[in-house]
Amino acid sequence: MSDDVSTERPLATLGSVVLDCPDPLALAGFYAAVLGGTVKAEEDWVDVLVPGATTLAFQAAPGWVAPAWPSAEASQQFHLDLTVDDLDAAERRVLDLGAEPLDRGDGTRTYRVYADPAGHPFCLCAC
Repeated sequence: MSDDVSTERPLATLGSVVLDCPDPLALAGFYAAVLGGTVKAEEDWVDVLVPGATTLAFQAAPGWVAPAWPSAEASQQFHLDLTVDDLDAAERRVLDLGAEPLDRGDGTRTYRVYADPAGHPFCLCAC
């Protein structure tokens, strides 16, 4: 595989990013509040629709085990970087919505790490 960016027509487009979780509707509600989207629910599948953005979806996963962060033994496998204008204000809001802080840093970094209510890590980035 080359490091060059291909100018060929893409094989596919990104339809959605899907997270497994124990309660898709609850987790979709969290991200809809964070991203300003609307929730569209089906039986075991819930979408968060944000105009102009890729769909963030959630599916029920029996036996869900949250990723460990940070951990050399159990990879986080995936995380979301969410760009914000005001890191302190965004932090207050996600904590009010049920996020848990994982790494707030020392106050000099432009990002902070949290876990959503199901345990998935995500970063608020003031980039």
